[in-house]
Amino acid sequence: MSELQAWKTDFIELAQSSQALCFGEFELKSGRLSPYFFNFGKFDSGLALNTLGKCYADAIVDSGLQYDFLFGPAYKGIPLVAVTAAALHQHHGLDVPWCFNRKEAKDHGEGGNFVGCVPQGKALVLDDLITAGTAIRGAISLLRDAGAGVAGVLIGLDRQERAPDSQLSAVMQLQQAENIPVRAIISLADIRTYLASAADSALLEAIDQYRQRYGVES
Repeated sequence: MSELQAWKTDFIELAQSSQALCFGEFELKSGRLSPYFFNFGKFDSGLALNTLGKCYADAIVDSGLQYDFLFGPAYKGIPLVAVTAAALHQHHGLDVPWCFNRKEAKDHGEGGNFVGCVPQGKALVLDDLITAGTAIRGAISLLRDAGAGVAGVLIGLDRQERAPDSQLSAVMQLQQAENIPVRAIISLADIRTYLASAADSALLEAIDQYRQRYGVES
């Protein structure tokens, strides 16, 4: 565990205590049998969101990415940008604008596709993970149509596994297609590192076999 940055350890421990990260045998939408499952919906308390925001904020500062505002794709990205913006101010003294999109444009009141700051300059997009990349690509298109750029994407977990019919992961595909950096708070390799000193050998072997069968190096 000492090899991991503090926010990675905090993130993994929060995920385990919230039961967002579970181990066993899980059938994914792809049909693959995974030795672990990650569900961001389990971060459902004030304490969890407070810690989650700090993990995202610490990872942003460490990344060195230059951005003008945070953007959260509806729906899971909405609480992420809110708690991360608050954590950036509380823990790093940064007052960063943030916004999110509506699923459907509002034609009355303030109107428009966005809630929060006006998307100007370059956005740092926050989300939970990238499965196929469809939602993130939609968010990037929405921002560019509004005249904003995209500085990069930060997700909670990079599964580091090949997309169907590809030798690249969904993260790699997105980076190549959009020519933007994609960062993650943790990867499957980080989970493996964290578990190395405490998990039983059967779980570690299952993770290693899964990585050998489906994994990529990223």
